[in-house]
Amino acid sequence: MSELLVDFITSLDGHASGEGWPGFWGLEGPEYLAWLGEQPEATYLMGANTYRLMSGFAAGQVPNGQDEFRPEEEASVDELTQASKVVFSSSLEEPLMWANSTLVRDDAVEAVRAMKSSGSGLLSTIGSLSLCRSLLRAGLVDRFRVVMFPVITGNTGQERIYDGYPDVALEMIEHRTFDGRIQLVEYKPRVLEHPPLGVPA
Repeated sequence: MSELLVDFITSLDGHASGEGWPGFWGLEGPEYLAWLGEQPEATYLMGANTYRLMSGFAAGQVPNGQDEFRPEEEASVDELTQASKVVFSSSLEEPLMWANSTLVRDDAVEAVRAMKSSGSGLLSTIGSLSLCRSLLRAGLVDRFRVVMFPVITGNTGQERIYDGYPDVALEMIEHRTFDGRIQLVEYKPRVLEHPPLGVPA
């Protein structure tokens, strides 16, 4: 059975990106980049908006506010190009031009449920805030990982991650600091029907 990881890179205040900021908010360091390079192979799950953005980067479209890609950004996009990707969309048309991408028009929750039960290895989301929210609500997420960069994007932050989420209890299974400033926290999530009635002993 496959394991599903929801994986976010965020500012401290929970934004997935910020207008005018480079990838990784320009704050990645050697420890963090080395850790990224050690991650196991995964099949990446995404929605149409993330596909359009990331496939554009793969085709050479530079993010707004930048003249060119930084080497770290190029390496990240190249790795994604080589990886298997499943795109959930009713608006995109086949064939998808980004290499190793498969289009699925079926309901994403049911499709991922089937992928988990019939497959092996790791499934991991990339971006795709509404997809991640739907998969979490459905109880399909095994691990919920957030890497927080030390910046607050109060004026420029975009894509608030947790808006519309249910209440979720989080059991920590991993934490780590990279380069003395980047914080990773990883949890086993459990969606709550209501807040706990009492404080755990």
